[in-house]
Amino acid sequence: MTTAQFLRRLVPALAASTLLAYGSVAIAQTAAMAPPVRVRATIEKVNADNLEVSTKAGKKLTLKLAPDLMLFSVSHAAITDIKSDSFIGSAAVPLPDGSLKALEVHVFPAGMKVGEGHYAWDLGKKSSMTNGTVGDVVVTSGRTITVKYPDGEKKIVVPADVPIVSLNKGDRSLLVPGAHGVFFVSKAADGSDVVGRATVGVNGVVPPM
Repeated sequence: MTTAQFLRRLVPALAASTLLAYGSVAIAQTAAMAPPVRVRATIEKVNADNLEVSTKAGKKLTLKLAPDLMLFSVSHAAITDIKSDSFIGSAAVPLPDGSLKALEVHVFPAGMKVGEGHYAWDLGKKSSMTNGTVGDVVVTSGRTITVKYPDGEKKIVVPADVPIVSLNKGDRSLLVPGAHGVFFVSKAADGSDVVGRATVGVNGVVPPM
């Protein structure tokens, strides 16, 4: 085989290898950028580095715990715990007048702001999540709150039967069999489901978000 013939065969092979490698990196980057999936489940078993859980649909899953796992405890709260300048989150659905009807409200610890903004949520048809700072609070006429975030604000009506909870920083002692949680799960390179953040109820509380 002449040098010219060798090069003619080598160049396409190298190009294909490069394309394959680039495609693999692109796929890995896409997976890394994929938003986490929210898994609402009850803890059945706790191991050193993973959890065995059962979803509301009865599906059994094994969730790996990230080394930098962020945990929040969830406990009962009241409308009176929502004050001006509180940072809260609320899953809600739209009302005809452009305001929102809360499906739940969760109050963050003082000084903590997580997930600020207004975006789609998976708690029902057309549901959204609004995380922001409370402006006006009107309890006497319909339990209405105004929530402000960098790009705007939303008026949220909180019905009397809507669950209101408070979030606090937690640790792995929250992870016990029987506890209910919302687990933010990402897919690792090896295909395992990894929990990077979780909100876990205490004393039987089911996180409503």
